[in-house]
This record gives sequence, C-alpha cells and structure tokens, in this order.
Amino acid sequence: MHVLYVEDEAKIADFVQAGLKEQGFLVDYCDNGNDGYLRAMDCEYDVIVLDIMVPGKDGLAILKGLRRAGRNTPVLLLTARNELDDRLEGLNLGADDYLAKPFFVEELVARIHALVRRVSGDRQNLLSVGSLKLDRITREVFCNQQSVELTTREFNLLEYLMRSPGRVFTRTQILEHVWGYDFNPSTNLVDVCIQRLRKKIEPLGCTGYIDSVRGVGYCFRKPDPDS
Repeated sequence: MHVLYVEDEAKIADFVQAGLKEQGFLVDYCDNGNDGYLRAMDCEYDVIVLDIMVPGKDGLAILKGLRRAGRNTPVLLLTARNELDDRLEGLNLGADDYLAKPFFVEELVARIHALVRRVSGDRQNLLSVGSLKLDRITREVFCNQQSVELTTREFNLLEYLMRSPGRVFTRTQILEHVWGYDFNPSTNLVDVCIQRLRKKIEPLGCTGYIDSVRGVGYCFRKPDPDS
C-alpha cells in the first residue's frame, strides 16, 4: 500500500515511517506542505496522512486544494489540536478521518486499513487473476490454493503488477512505486526481485503470469490455458 506522509516533526516522522514500513507500507515522506501538495498532485496514493500544522501549505490547505482539483484520495489528518472546530473543519473540507496526537502507530495502521476498506470496498483488497490470489489487508498470497511466503518487497511488487493486469510497466515506474525515489534507474533490483517471485510461484503451478517485455519492463497477465 502506497502512503504519502506529511509531517514536520522529525522524531515523530522517523518513528511513524519505521512503523508503517514494518507493516509493509511504501511511504513517501515530505517535511513541508508545499512539497507534500506537489507530491499529492503528481502521484497516485492509496492514502495520504497529513499533519495539520506543517510549514508552507498547512494540512487543511493541502486537503482543500486536492478536493478542489477533484482528487479523491483518502486523507487522514493528524493534529495536536483536538478541539471540535478543527475536527469539523477538516471533515467538512473532505477529510476521511482524523487522529489526535499522541497516538500509537498500530492505531494509525488500523485507521489506514479501515479507510482503504471503506473507500475502495473489500473487493478491491482481494486481487485474483487465474490461480493467483492476493489479499492486500492480510498480506497473504495463494497460488492454486497454496500459501506463498513473500518478503515485503516481493509482495509490494506483485501487488503493483496485479492491480493493472495487461499493463506494461517500465523498470523506472516499478522502482518508483515499489522501492521509492532513492534508487538508480540502472540498478537490476527489479529484475532480481522478479526472478525471486517467479521461483516462488512457478513451482506451485502459477507459470507465465509475469511477462518480460524486451527493452521496456514487465507485464502481469493471465496465461492462455491453450498456449
């Protein structure tokens, strides 16, 4: 699950990011509202977590701008100010949930999962192509009804490909969405991870799901049973 997190308090941000990543989230982090707003407008996220009091555009200004632009990404507001007026203003501007500081990361994770279920519907959390099934909430993968043990990175890569069957993704696109923005595009990380995925699902009968597209990248598709 891809999350944008906007927070200017470094200690809190480090703690929250570590907790989210431990739960398998891919986290893009910004420490100011201006960068956060640009990132939110430029990329597709499953959830955006906004602290209200950040430098530049504050959380409410970001939220207002997103909703005016027609962006309906679920937004969870974080605030140290727990007054009713602040909560109401955020909800009236289109926030989907709020969480007052201090909070437990476990509660934030639960709120994010609840938002995705509520906004997307449970069906979108269950990805199924042929004999391969992936549950985005429980983070379980099954091939021909047999459980497949994947690392966090392998799971995120498979989820990213399965969400758009038939679409060809470049290695750069995969790097940005699965690994974040800190990797050299010339790295072979994507190819190595694809190879590991194939080695785990193919012995269980799920062969031909991940296609290599020469000179471009990779595509996930349901194999033709007659091929």
